[in-house]
Order: sequence, then C-alpha cells, then structure tokens
Amino acid sequence: MTSTTKKIKPKERDTIIQALSAGVVPRLGLPYIQVGRAAEIAALLRDVDRIGDGGACVRFVIGEYGAGKTFFANLIRLIALERKCVTIHADLAPDRRIHATGGQARALYSEAVRNMATRTKPEGGALAGVVERLVTDSVKEAAERSIPVETVIDQKLAPIQEFVGGYDFAVVLKAYWKGSEEGDEELKAAALRWLRGEFSTKTEARQALGVRTIIDDGDIYDSLKSLACLTRIAGYAGLVVMFDEMVNLYKLQSSQARNQNFEEILRIVNDALQGNTSGIGFVMCGTPEFLMDTRRGLYSYEALQSRLAENRFATGGLVDYSGPVLRLQNLTPEDMMVLLTNIRAVFAGGDPERFLVPDEALHAFMDHCNKRIGEAYFRAPRTTVKAFVQMLSVLEQNPTAKWQDLLGQVEVAPDAPDTQPTTEGETSNSGEEGDELTKLRLP
Repeated sequence: MTSTTKKIKPKERDTIIQALSAGVVPRLGLPYIQVGRAAEIAALLRDVDRIGDGGACVRFVIGEYGAGKTFFANLIRLIALERKCVTIHADLAPDRRIHATGGQARALYSEAVRNMATRTKPEGGALAGVVERLVTDSVKEAAERSIPVETVIDQKLAPIQEFVGGYDFAVVLKAYWKGSEEGDEELKAAALRWLRGEFSTKTEARQALGVRTIIDDGDIYDSLKSLACLTRIAGYAGLVVMFDEMVNLYKLQSSQARNQNFEEILRIVNDALQGNTSGIGFVMCGTPEFLMDTRRGLYSYEALQSRLAENRFATGGLVDYSGPVLRLQNLTPEDMMVLLTNIRAVFAGGDPERFLVPDEALHAFMDHCNKRIGEAYFRAPRTTVKAFVQMLSVLEQNPTAKWQDLLGQVEVAPDAPDTQPTTEGETSNSGEEGDELTKLRLP
C-alpha cells in the first residue's frame, strides 16, 4: 500500500491539515505528504550514517521562500531519530542567534535543547530521558561489576571532560545522579536547567550545583559538542543540530554582528570538514540571499565563500551533493500533482471513498495556479498548498458546495518575504552601529 492509501489516524490528520492551512510544517505525518527530492534525502541520510560512525557533517540547505526547506529539514530530523540519533532544533530570530553578547546566543541554545527529541519522544523535551538513560545504565553496570556507581559515572564521563567546559558538564551530570539516588527532585531539576542553559548568573549556579560556570553566549558551540558527547555516552548514535531561518543573520543591520556570527559558522564548518569533532552534525536552512549575497550573506566573509563555493563542474543539469551546500531542486509539476493527491488523501483519512474532489479538480486547480502565479506554483509550493487545503476545508464543511464554483474564488499569490533588516537590540545591547543608511532629513 502506498502512503496515500494507508489509514491515517485522526490526530495525525488534524495536525497535518491545521499546519498546512496556516502555511507551516506539521510535526506529525510528514511521510504522508512527502514527494520528490529523493537525491537530496539520500545525501542527508549518508550524513546521518556518518554521524553514527563517529564522524561529523555540516549542511546548508538553500532554497527560496516557500520552497520547502523547513519541511525537508523536519523530514531529515525524523529519519535521524529512526537512525537512533538525538536531534535538537530551533529557529533563528532577532532574539536568537549563533553569536551575541546580550543573551541571544544562549536563548538559541536553550530553545534548541528544549526541543531535544529521541525516537521514543519525537515531540521534544527529551533531555531528562537522555540523562536518565545514562544514570540507569551506570547503575546497572556498577551492579554487574560490583563497583561504586560513582566510579562508573566518572569513567563514562571522562571523554566529556576533554572538551572546553566539559568538566562542569561532568559535575552537573554527577549532581543529577546524586539527586536521583537521594530522591532530591530540586537537584535533578537544577541539573537539567543548567544543561539547558537557563541559569543567568554564575552565583545562582554555584549555589544550586556547586559549579562556577554557566552556559553563556560565548560557550554555545562548545556546549553543543559536549552535548553530542553526552548523547553518545548515553547510547545514542550522535547529535543532529538543526537551525532554521538563518536569513535572520542576513537581515542583521550591524556588519560587526553579522561577521561575528559568520566567524562562529566558519568554526563549525572547519571542525566538520577537517574532522576535528565527532558524533555531531549541523543542518542550517536559509535563502539564496543568505548564502550568496557578497555584501551581507555568507559570501561576504571570504573564508566562508571559499569553503562553500559550489562545484564548477556541476552545471547543465549535473549535480553534486557532496559539498556543504545543498540546494533544494525545484518540484516538478508531476511532483505537485502527487502532493495534491496526498493532501486529498489526508483529508479523507486514507479512505478513497471519502475523497472530496475528483482527479479532474486537481488538474483544474494546478491550471488555475499556473495562470495566477506562473511556474512559482510548483517551484515554491507553500502558497499553492495552503490555498488547496483551504479549498478542501470549505468543501468538507459545506457538503453542498461545488469545487468548480470555489475554484474561481481561490486567491493564490507568490510568497512576499520580509526583507526588512533586523535592528532590534543591535545598538542598545552591543553598542554597535549599523552599516545601512536608514533615514536622511534635510533642514
């Protein structure tokens, strides 16, 4: 049976429909609507396997607004979970970025760790389960070897202490074990809070856990590497880190702030490509402007431009998926037809007898979109999918309505991305001046 004829659970059906009608990616049921891009998925699967073998990878998933970057990243995340990896993910925003001095980097880290997922807990919040697994395995091993549990934990945590800040990671994890042994829920909660980067002062952390440091803006990448080591010690294949909406770095008004973030990205790229780290992979999603703009994008930083330059021989329809940059190939009209067919099946719960529209309506809808916005209806399908879902919703709630009458009323317009620079916090938090002319007044 294909995915379009399988019975779909009501919870998954409702989640998919609600998300697509709002133009966002659903957390559940992605395999029911996935189409095309088999080569790109295969390339990321090889990366996931490399992480499981103790390697590292970094990928920049590049596509236009509405082209399906977030959907693609979420699909890879689900596949990574099936391959026994731990995943964390977060969207960049004006108050969340990779490097900062006003708490924005720590906010990104905290958001990502709160979204930690495992195969048994794919919806997020899996940090406690990962740490608990480490403690449980240590207690079991100590009983088998007839040695103290603390000795086993010290042996297991020895690799973490080799990382920058890893000693405090080990101290906090031992504090969690002590809290578990003594039934001290406050100590366990404090340990998890420290691991999530939620302590704002060192004094507070020292009082709660006896450590003299906290995870702060300058420690984000090092903390992620320590976290990756923790997942492997706990018995998982590795850690996959996903950052979406990277275009927010492109929109930073301050050139100094952009360059500091690009320097941190360069560090990640160098470590992954040179084999200086293990068991961790990064997937960063952004637009072509974020990558190629030589004034504000990654290509404005010469060291990154040289490392992320694409294969010159991959032209004329030839592709190369081995480099760090992965450009999402456009969906074809045939892919779009399959996608609409899958969405129709989701509405019907996988029952062909409950289809709201016939195949004829799918062709008519695609022709309608083609006349309104041209080829963008399948190259950047978000708007098209949103309109189709909304039309089916009306048909479902109004059984007497006819799709022929509704089709002429469907408004489809290409995505209009927000091109305004991000200015929030730049001057007040960092004291930096922007590099753009914003206002000019003549007396």
